[in-house]
Amino acid sequence: MTTGHVLMGLLSRGPQHGYDLKRHHDELLPAARPMAFGQVYAALGRLAGKGLVAEAAVEQGSGPERVVYELTDAGRTEVDSWAAEPDGPGEHVANPLATKVAVALLVGGRDAATTYLRRQRAAHLERMRSLTRDKREAKGDLHRVLAADYALSHLDADVRWMEDALERVHDLEGDRA
Repeated sequence: MTTGHVLMGLLSRGPQHGYDLKRHHDELLPAARPMAFGQVYAALGRLAGKGLVAEAAVEQGSGPERVVYELTDAGRTEVDSWAAEPDGPGEHVANPLATKVAVALLVGGRDAATTYLRRQRAAHLERMRSLTRDKREAKGDLHRVLAADYALSHLDADVRWMEDALERVHDLEGDRA
């Protein structure tokens, strides 16, 4: 996902200035890291340079000028194409949990790996409880519910992997004896 594509998606709803784009991003993608204002304006500058967005107006107020941006026809074509294209799974999967287990096995053996996996599992389960509460409180906020569902699915997969890893660590250490 690129910041530019997300901003173009937001601009597909109509012209907006950077402040509104940042606010709408943070509302639409509640599980994502909040977007910084500098990131918004830098991305808008790059998009304008490529002809994907254009300045629609400059609003004068009591503070600094606010540039209102709009999606160009080329931008609409680009974001439509991007949104329709599936992302292929990467060849390499980043798994910080597996990395930490491998290092724990190296430095502390089976006990260290087992302790880490049990603590990590507890942390994941606590986060899953928190997300489940958030989902209940969302009361029909589709974006929050979808974000929570996505996170819960990934955490659940991690927990299942940790349970399998606990068994494997125990089995592998037994094989070495």
